[in-house]
Amino acid sequence: MLDDKRISNHKTEENPMITRRLFNTAMAAALPLAALFATNAYAQDMRDITFVQPSPSAINSFPVFVAIGEGYFEEEGLNVTVEAINGSAAVLQALSAGQAHFGRPGPGPVIGARSRGVDAVFIYNVAARSNFGIVVKEDSDIQGPEGLRGKVIGTGTADGAEVGFAKNVMAGAGMTVGDDFEFLTVGDGGPATVAFQSGAMQAYSSSTADAAILNQRGMKVRDITPSEFARFFGNGIATMGDTIRDDRELVEKFGRAFTRGHAFALDDANRDAVLAHLATGNPQEGEDKEFQSALFDAVRSKTIAVDTSKGMGYLPPEVWEEWQDSLVAGGDIAAPLDDLTKAYTNEFIEGWNAAVQ
Repeated sequence: MLDDKRISNHKTEENPMITRRLFNTAMAAALPLAALFATNAYAQDMRDITFVQPSPSAINSFPVFVAIGEGYFEEEGLNVTVEAINGSAAVLQALSAGQAHFGRPGPGPVIGARSRGVDAVFIYNVAARSNFGIVVKEDSDIQGPEGLRGKVIGTGTADGAEVGFAKNVMAGAGMTVGDDFEFLTVGDGGPATVAFQSGAMQAYSSSTADAAILNQRGMKVRDITPSEFARFFGNGIATMGDTIRDDRELVEKFGRAFTRGHAFALDDANRDAVLAHLATGNPQEGEDKEFQSALFDAVRSKTIAVDTSKGMGYLPPEVWEEWQDSLVAGGDIAAPLDDLTKAYTNEFIEGWNAAVQ
């Protein structure tokens, strides 16, 4: 299943790293035999790792593709392949089935999975500010969530992070799904545009990328999400509990390279290199350079925490509590977890941030 949607992440001819590899290959002929054996041993030491993301977008997972392009994973002895699958639930299924080592699900689906006995653990907060919002057509009379009573809200997936986020927002307005409004799974991009145009939905729970794509395709939308919901961080990096316990070195290596990629991308001086890496990860996104650049700015801005004192990737415990409360209130889980703190960890954050200082 995963192979059908594989994104090639090996360095291409557009990436200067391939030039370095070709140069190294040519020089190998002049190396002593012992040096050649050492080079081969190094190549054999590389460990193949699979990372799963809930959509094909390279921009939404930009630290991974930057870390690949800059060779940070390679320096850690990791050969990372990225697989695109459909939604956070699928990401968590791949992790629990051992089909992937790391993934980028939302916090709501992680809590839901843990309530069913899945030992998934959040280890890095990528979308430190909410990367979701409820949008309506630009000319709609609806000005806030209360205007959606009796309406239909479209979602990209049936059980992705955008669903939990929308339930949160609507619960804040005193409404629950099924009683006061309905969800309709419509997909993203073109299908979402059609759903708006046909009147099948009156609002759409979208990621920053989804909203940008709709606007770029001529379906002008505006966000009606109350500002207080910005604290509900979005998708981040997760792995399985047994990976942390039994393969701690792998977690340290992956996270260190990922954090370096994140930091590199936040530096405007590296912008051209970052956009080139993202185009390698998803050539379609790189076809329209202006759109790619604008979308990257929008997604990147959501990865900068309001409070940066704890470092990149820090997971605020109080917001985890709010996420859980909203899931209980919305009926997504029957009761609070026995120990919510097992759903996430900040134990690696300080060390990973030290790697970029």
